Amino acid sequence: MDRLSAYQPSVLVMGDLMLDHYLWGKCDRISPEAPVQVIDIQKESTVLGGAGNVVNNLLSLGAKVSVLSVVGEDDNGKELLALLETLGANTKGIVKQAGRKTSKKSRVIASHQQVVRYDSESKEDIIETSVQALLVQYEHYLRTVDIILLSDYGKGVLTDSFTCKAIALAKEHGKPILVDPKGEDYRKYSGATLITPNKKEASIATKIAIVDDVSLQKAGTLLKESLGLDYALITLSEDGMAIFGETFTKMPTVAREVYDVTGAGDTVLAALGYALAWGKSIQEAASFANSAAAVVVGKLGSATVTLDEIEAYEHSLRSAKAGSKLKTKEELIRLLQTKKNQKIVFTNGCFDILHVGHVKYLEIAKSFGDILIVGLNSDDSIKRLKGENRPVNPLEDRAYILASLESVSYVIPFREDTPIELIMAIQPDILVKGSDYEGKEVVGSTIAKEVRLVQFVEGKSTTKIIEKVRDDQQK
Repeated sequence: MDRLSAYQPSVLVMGDLMLDHYLWGKCDRISPEAPVQVIDIQKESTVLGGAGNVVNNLLSLGAKVSVLSVVGEDDNGKELLALLETLGANTKGIVKQAGRKTSKKSRVIASHQQVVRYDSESKEDIIETSVQALLVQYEHYLRTVDIILLSDYGKGVLTDSFTCKAIALAKEHGKPILVDPKGEDYRKYSGATLITPNKKEASIATKIAIVDDVSLQKAGTLLKESLGLDYALITLSEDGMAIFGETFTKMPTVAREVYDVTGAGDTVLAALGYALAWGKSIQEAASFANSAAAVVVGKLGSATVTLDEIEAYEHSLRSAKAGSKLKTKEELIRLLQTKKNQKIVFTNGCFDILHVGHVKYLEIAKSFGDILIVGLNSDDSIKRLKGENRPVNPLEDRAYILASLESVSYVIPFREDTPIELIMAIQPDILVKGSDYEGKEVVGSTIAKEVRLVQFVEGKSTTKIIEKVRDDQQK
């Protein structure tokens, strides 16, 4: 994501604040009193949870954050406020309600595994006096913030009437309002800009069992249309997320290793809000949030993510092992179904002995779009085209070397003399060939939306390299 250092997004977070308390230890024995593990506690820590984790993620990303919520007049409430203030959040909008228990979830962790969790909290709706106090603060913040995020954990802060009023006021002020929902009835979120349920939550809310892309699309479309949303976004755990706007887009993700999904939904909401506050498109914001979630599930416990971590993750994807870029036609077609809003560039060739001319050609080709697919002639097809002494390098070697280039997104071999069948299957936006095709018919030109010719680097070709080697050997 581009860093615009001159601007710091201002975000308002409303919802259920809580403390996530961790007891870290190890287990070496079973209790003699009962068949349970005995955990030797070695350290403990407390971090912000629930809407507080959304706040923490936004602060970690570099946003300016104000918080509206209700806590109790108890020790947990004091600790929670102190954590928020230490991190730099604006807590002037937090209301204290006598007799209310501030939410605290304690988890016992042994050998990186959660053993048990116990909660202390109030779950009933906040009282009307607290609602009115929140509304006064809310109308004040609406004049200054860029975006509003509702983090609903079903603990009573986001009551039906308060949520409906908050969404209506946001629309009146032209402010986007995003919701991480809870419960079976989403009607109180009607009119929001976007909601972000996970697959299980979306299934419950729509009463549609999400088992494939068809049922997923049906559920997402129902949410968007029935609630009058601009967008619905369903998170799919290790499968990424699905976005429902004018079209349906499924965006896969790659988490290096999943340790704990605790708080991943908070990270998605925070990252979406942060990116949209910058003025990014929904597709750009979703991609950013997808990367943020992939980073955070690789950490244990409710975790935050930084721009540096997201950039490092995205760079690692761009620098993925070459073998992961080698695809069959069937694999590639399935993959492209998830990238319908990206511009597909296709080129093809033998790429027998990779040289600087090839590299520059492919870099230019990639600059024309988002994804560069290289069709690679098989060994047999090269022999038919260039003679029995070619190729010098076998298909496996040529494919792997090509895939190692950062400019190349995917490599797909083909056995035919021309890549026409491949082009028909891929339906690229742009077809790229060398400048020697000037005035000639380019195979697939009637299928692609556009054909572009790229000037070769003068004096650089596989044939010239072979000729030079032969000349040197004869000297």
